[in-house]
Amino acid sequence: MFLEQIHSPKDLSALSPRQMATLAREIREFLVENVAKTGGHLGPNLGVVELTIALHRVFDSPQDTIIWDTGHQSYVHKILTGRHDFTKLRQEGGLSGYPSRAESEYDVVENSHASTALSWADGLSRARQLTSDPSRVVAVIGDGAMTGGMAWEALNNIAEDKERPLVIVLNDNGRSYAPTVGGIVRRLDPVRRLDALRVNREYEQFLNWGKRTLHGAGLPGQLTYDALHGLKKGLKDVFFDAGIFDSLGLKYIGPVDGHHIGSLIEAFQMAKKFGGPVVVHAITEKGRGYKPAESHVPDRFHAVGRIHPETGLPIEPSRFGWTSIFAEEVCAAARADQSLVGITAAMLEPVGLAPMREEFPQRVIDVGIAEQHACTMAAGLAYGGYHPVLALYATFMNRGFDQLLMDIALHNAPVTICLDRAGITGDDGASHNGMWDLSLAAMIPHVQVAVPRDEERMREQLRRSFATNGPTLVRYPKGSVPDSLPAARRIGDVDILREQGDPARRPILLVGIGPMAHTVVEAAEQLPDETLCVVDPCWPLPISAELCDLARRAAGVVVLEDGLIEGGVGAALHNALIQFQCDVPMRICGISRHFLNHAKRDAILEYEGMAVADVIAAVHSLRAGSPA
Repeated sequence: MFLEQIHSPKDLSALSPRQMATLAREIREFLVENVAKTGGHLGPNLGVVELTIALHRVFDSPQDTIIWDTGHQSYVHKILTGRHDFTKLRQEGGLSGYPSRAESEYDVVENSHASTALSWADGLSRARQLTSDPSRVVAVIGDGAMTGGMAWEALNNIAEDKERPLVIVLNDNGRSYAPTVGGIVRRLDPVRRLDALRVNREYEQFLNWGKRTLHGAGLPGQLTYDALHGLKKGLKDVFFDAGIFDSLGLKYIGPVDGHHIGSLIEAFQMAKKFGGPVVVHAITEKGRGYKPAESHVPDRFHAVGRIHPETGLPIEPSRFGWTSIFAEEVCAAARADQSLVGITAAMLEPVGLAPMREEFPQRVIDVGIAEQHACTMAAGLAYGGYHPVLALYATFMNRGFDQLLMDIALHNAPVTICLDRAGITGDDGASHNGMWDLSLAAMIPHVQVAVPRDEERMREQLRRSFATNGPTLVRYPKGSVPDSLPAARRIGDVDILREQGDPARRPILLVGIGPMAHTVVEAAEQLPDETLCVVDPCWPLPISAELCDLARRAAGVVVLEDGLIEGGVGAALHNALIQFQCDVPMRICGISRHFLNHAKRDAILEYEGMAVADVIAAVHSLRAGSPA
């Protein structure tokens, strides 16, 4: 077993090409065996095995810095840098599913939000240039990340400086950034020779001399230069398509077979030696070497739960979840209303828009990893008479905040934004928790926010959102849907879930936001002698007059929300009460202002003081008049 001998990238130098091929096979077996037990990003990592081996063979990491975009492609990198214990992958106390500085000096950017690596690499390479540090910076970008506009902004800046040693590895797995030529192209010997010539500094100097000489010879020289330059470009186009990289003036190597270690090592060595910005275009196959992944057309096992490694079938059948409800409702609404258009940002399957795409292919738009564009395009569609439904993971709404504010809300556009995986998600770590959206939405005029607590409320709120002539936002968590929690009665949009205790005594108002209503009801059941009124605002933002009135008549208020305490629903209710000069004591249970480490959702709820016991403690605190 060669894998057992690899404790750092330096150990790769002792392996022959045949041994490295054997190591690649062992790594794939390791990935399937271990990720099957925990769940994780399997397909992307199966596709970068040889690429990662070649990178660490050529570059001197960690002195040469390797940045991954997106970070879910880093499992093989973790293995080659000595992290072989995958038994608790994405679990508390185990390895993160993304690069992590706390884990290793080989990890730099703890990123799961795509299209950022080139900007990181641009900044880091500038810093090293300023300090005369000769080490290389390598950015590995792919698995859809090149569809993000930020990547192209970075490329535009990187291309300005021809002297910075920065290597861009384009992992082209054919899933989002479509291959233009194919992995076989660079196996042609003329193409290999052209690559070697184009990243040769003497060749560059010769070209510059020829350009100066011919331009200095007047019109005949200029015409000669133009003819030769056109011939050179034409020859290049015969063998490969450097596309926009060539237009930007970036040196381009490839396409390279991303599963041939020898070809990759040769390309990376040329790029490293050149000493300026170079793009290495590698053609890879997502899910490579694992038949169940290779045959899974939708996403090649991009992310899986626990599976049987022999078949790829899930160990636990997925329960009916929030995403399924959204998928059903958006399809039903699209059948009834031809103005409804679905939009997503490279998340067609995960957010539940795939069924609508199958039924109405012309009315579902996947913009790639481009949330800013998605928001502003939605505003344009709305102005054109349509009702866009933009479905995202809640964490990715952060990227479109300015467009939500200035393009959708400012123009009061009838756009529905559906945020999946809202609140604490747990296993995916700090960057995937959807904990920011309520605080962001609370400060934006015109936006109405709905948070369903069960299936019935979600269907009701989605239908109302689709019919609203203004911006709406519906947010719901990851996972299965809890049992129905019917209201005893309704006041405006506020559902009264439970009233108990002495009617002559002012109650403590328990406000559960969406699914957290189940927790506050359970807390009330454990306080049979306490006078309580338990409510779910249903549409918590902006704060309604009915909720304010209930709070003003209460002896105290406890708000439980699956979002930030600062700037969230509880804070908005507190501010609204201040406007009424009403000083009702409050306790807000939610997420404090810090980044959450990966752990199970229930564990994080306890750490953050959002469990049943914490609601009970808040009630006792209010009755006792003690500080929170």
